Amino acid sequence: MSDDEIFAAAYREHYWAVSRYVARRLDGRTSEVEEVVAEVFTVAWRRRADLPASPLPWLYGVARNCLANAVRGQGRRRRLVDRLGNDHTAHRRHVVSGPGTETPGDWVHEALARLAPGDQEVLRLTAWEELGIDEVAVALGCGRRAATMRLHRARRRLRAEIDRLCPALADANASKDHGHD
Repeated sequence: MSDDEIFAAAYREHYWAVSRYVARRLDGRTSEVEEVVAEVFTVAWRRRADLPASPLPWLYGVARNCLANAVRGQGRRRRLVDRLGNDHTAHRRHVVSGPGTETPGDWVHEALARLAPGDQEVLRLTAWEELGIDEVAVALGCGRRAATMRLHRARRRLRAEIDRLCPALADANASKDHGHD
């Protein structure tokens, strides 16, 4: 197959997976999702000769870089709005209720949001995108050992955040870990 045919097959096969990957990270802001996905496949088209045999983890890596560019652009726009001071969104405050008033999934998402972006990404790649450690390494642009260590550390930090948000759950888990029920 030619590079063009390989790109076309990758596009057809992985467009929706890349779209879901981007949408999850942009909380479904449709116009931004479409822009980032278009950028991902523009990069893939330009680099179609470099597409690996299993392109999805590679595409996730490209998407990760495109998302970083989009976030930097949002930050610049937000700072401009703050300087101008004429937009109510620059002054809004986000209020999060406590763990006792939410479903468990809500406070897990809150704990995840408290982690560093790198920790969030490695956890999302394994949980949301269901990548294996070798694929995570490709998406993150690092070696297998580094990806394994990043995942291990991110899981440990997520557990600590969950324990901080929900002390009763932490006490129950500590009892289980020590053999007392």
